Amino acid sequence: MNENTPFGGDKKVGASILAKPEKAFINWAIPKIPSWTNSRMLTLMTLVWSAGIILTGYLASVESFGVLWIISVCIFLQWLTDSLDGSLGRHRNEGWVKWGYYMDHFLDYIFLCSILIAYSLILPDNFKYLLFFLLVVLGAFMVNSFLAFAATNTFRIVYLGIGPTEIRIVFIIINTLLAFFGKTYMAPALPWILGASIIGLMVVIYRTQKEIATLDIQTKNS
Repeated sequence: MNENTPFGGDKKVGASILAKPEKAFINWAIPKIPSWTNSRMLTLMTLVWSAGIILTGYLASVESFGVLWIISVCIFLQWLTDSLDGSLGRHRNEGWVKWGYYMDHFLDYIFLCSILIAYSLILPDNFKYLLFFLLVVLGAFMVNSFLAFAATNTFRIVYLGIGPTEIRIVFIIINTLLAFFGKTYMAPALPWILGASIIGLMVVIYRTQKEIATLDIQTKNS
């Protein structure tokens, strides 16, 4: 991109499975947000939800798994503020486009780390290395998005119909199973979750490099 190229980071491409109902909710909710709330406040709330998740993981490790429902609440609230911040900024023409792009997606990574940190406090030691590898793989999806954006000026965070909203639902389901059944079913499922994530990443990388190679060929031939 050069200085004359319009910034594309605030215009995500691709639609996830739940994109339509999510968009309908956002359009309904934006006009109802109080005037004292702005998009930057909503973006920074991810820090609060992330701290709440880590604290809950600690409490679950020393007291009872019964508190794990708080993690699900934090995940839901993070979805809420993260879904509304950009749309609110555009609705009110606040102008924090590049700041929002940077902070929103950096804090998404912090939020992901907070969930895996909380689970690392709960799961047996011999399964914790799987959480590390899961963080590497899920982080690679983010790296892929940012590198592809730098090459194409097109920002995509939805792959194979799966986006951040669907991933949050998966985490809520996992958290619910942990709360009801403890570690019994969660720990053995981790290798399967990691394996599925690796396969998905390989498909995404193949498609992304193919798209960028096509752009190179088109540029060369033009």
